[in-house]
Amino acid sequence: MIRKTRLVHREADGRRIPGTWRHAFINNGGRYFLTDLFIYADGIVDAWEPVTLEEFERKLASGWVATELPEGGRASGHHLAEWTFGTPRTWHTAEQLLAEVRDTVEELNGRPDSTDRCLAAVDRFMADRTEANRLAVREAYYAIPETVRHYALGDMDLKDWPLRILAAGPGGTDDVAEEEVGREDYEEAIAYFADGAGWGPAAGPADSECPPSFHVPHCFPAASDTPDKTALRNTYPAPIIYEGTVHPTVVHAYWALSTPDPAARAAITAADSPFTAKRLGEEAVRHGDWERTRTAVLGRLLLAKFTQHPELAAVLLATGTAAILYDDMDDPFWGDNGGRGRNWMGRLLELTRAELPAPAGPEPVRRAPAGR
Repeated sequence: MIRKTRLVHREADGRRIPGTWRHAFINNGGRYFLTDLFIYADGIVDAWEPVTLEEFERKLASGWVATELPEGGRASGHHLAEWTFGTPRTWHTAEQLLAEVRDTVEELNGRPDSTDRCLAAVDRFMADRTEANRLAVREAYYAIPETVRHYALGDMDLKDWPLRILAAGPGGTDDVAEEEVGREDYEEAIAYFADGAGWGPAAGPADSECPPSFHVPHCFPAASDTPDKTALRNTYPAPIIYEGTVHPTVVHAYWALSTPDPAARAAITAADSPFTAKRLGEEAVRHGDWERTRTAVLGRLLLAKFTQHPELAAVLLATGTAAILYDDMDDPFWGDNGGRGRNWMGRLLELTRAELPAPAGPEPVRRAPAGR
């Protein structure tokens, strides 16, 4: 989490680009300089000179941005002090520092970072406790930079013990404790997440300005042979097949899955409009754990929608890496609503976008061999 005391900005093309800073060492000709590393929302990193993330990665690989400090190396803090390293200890590898910087850019843009993606994977597992979903949690957990991994849950007492146990699985090894995970510990970790208190994906900054956000306005879309951004709305008439049932829209599927009553499910699925489906869903008996599992359910429905409709996936992929702001005047949880809502629909669209395969590039041009 970026502390407010470390928020900075720069001006670019008349835009105010938000950023933050952290300390780093620069190796300039064998001498080490303690400096400030500025990270901005548009992916520019300034360590004595502005570079892109790819260029910053090369500076890390070359050792110019130093994550290893030699014994006896000479160091300087500009206009502050000079010293020689005795027995230096550093906390980051080049890979870990790069991962943290990438996460910082995501956070500055209000997009899910590696911790958010891990917690979203936990949510999916808790909604559908398959081994495949547990392994997805494991993969997402170890994608969090090791230097911040033990803070993913924001629980200073347990650290990330429940996440480690879930990632290891019964019979696996807890890497920190170096012990085999027993069934009792595993069930205790599951109970922690089932309780739902004190953990969950954190909201990103609401006032991010860069890169330009992609806005999905509250509207009433109709099907089109050339769909535009209204195709990202859950009310867009794109039938999806989920668990063997065809639902006219994501809204129909979402509200049908919210109730355990088979008759209510059938009525919601057969509703003549998304608005009728929503009304019937709100009137039906709700699953007791719906508030906890609803984001995972909607995430799976979005993935079904965009994988089953490639033309709609193209619309979502065309947003690139932009933050997606999804307005829902009826719900501040799902909608951004001018920065007043939590924008969970926008975040889920971003997560879905990350899971879709990249569009195929153009066929290479084949040139005839030159004549002799």
